Amino acid sequence: MTSSLPPSSSLCTPSSQPAPLQPRIHLPSQPPRLPLLPFSRALPLRLRMITRPILPALPHALSSPASGGGGDDHGHNNNNSGGGGDGEGDAGHGDGDGPDNRGEALFVLAQLGRKLESLPSDLAAAVEGGRVTGEIVRRFNQLEASALFRWLLQFRGFRERLLADDLFLAKLAMECGVGVIAKTAAEYEKRRENFVKEIDIVIADVVMAIVADFMLVYLPAPTVSLQPPLARNAGAIANFFHNCPDNAFQIALAGRSFSLLQRLGAILRNGAKLFAVGTTASLIGTGVTNASIKARKAVDKDLEDEVEDIPVVSTSVAYGVYMAISSNLRYQILAGVIEQRMLEPLLHNHKLLLSAMCFAVRTGNTFLGSLLWVDYARWVGVQKVQEEA
Repeated sequence: MTSSLPPSSSLCTPSSQPAPLQPRIHLPSQPPRLPLLPFSRALPLRLRMITRPILPALPHALSSPASGGGGDDHGHNNNNSGGGGDGEGDAGHGDGDGPDNRGEALFVLAQLGRKLESLPSDLAAAVEGGRVTGEIVRRFNQLEASALFRWLLQFRGFRERLLADDLFLAKLAMECGVGVIAKTAAEYEKRRENFVKEIDIVIADVVMAIVADFMLVYLPAPTVSLQPPLARNAGAIANFFHNCPDNAFQIALAGRSFSLLQRLGAILRNGAKLFAVGTTASLIGTGVTNASIKARKAVDKDLEDEVEDIPVVSTSVAYGVYMAISSNLRYQILAGVIEQRMLEPLLHNHKLLLSAMCFAVRTGNTFLGSLLWVDYARWVGVQKVQEEA
């Protein structure tokens, strides 16, 4: 009968102890699969997918009040209220806020259902460069709803001013509308009994006023700068004046700042422009007046000794200097301090009352300017007081 012991057991002697058994554990190569639990199936929840348009991520500028975004119409958070500024960065351009401004502007465009290509090329470039805020894009969309504003927005000069001040066109109409009446009244106030005798000088002053009033409102008006950066080879003077504000006292929009030197440069730059405008306007006005005087003398020989021709060159230069100094400072203070810093923050939500206050202030400024011009013209000798016969 064969032994059932394993072969190794036959080697054991009676005196030796059997070797201890070593159990072997066979681990499975894969863990056993657990049976499906009764609740392992997905619950039959009835969910409905809500599709939303894909919008750009909300930039930090909309949620952080320190970044200058979030409905601040004039960028007050980045304003140098003291008239100065840090003057750091790219000559007054706050490049640090560029990415936030770009994201905010693109977000507003997406909200309005518009593409970047639908904007004018200079405005689109300003959005891409982060030089305008979302509020500017929203204002452009609102202005385009009007046929008149849509036409004016085609011109960059009007576009830059309307985006910075939606009442710019109303102020321009106020100035030109009251200019003739206010200046004529001021001429009468200064001349009184000599008003009729000096009517030729009065006509010259009024004609000069009509030509100059437009530029007096246009040049110092606050703007949203849409001009591309100058070329690298541009001179230092060109770069300096390019980065100056249009108004020495205007509030810097979000993403920009102006140094004190740049604000003083705005006075100098606008003064040079107004000198050219005033001189040209005076040349036109005095030329028209002298032509009228000569026509009257040809008809009435008695006027040859009573009415004298107006000195064209000296009057024109004097008027250019007057506009470069007096008019320049008065209108920059009016637009940048009285209107933008005082009236607009106070009456921002009351457009009708704001327009009425601007009308009153500008009418008073026009009347004051006419009084000052008469005194100045007599002081420098380009106009003489007519004595009673």
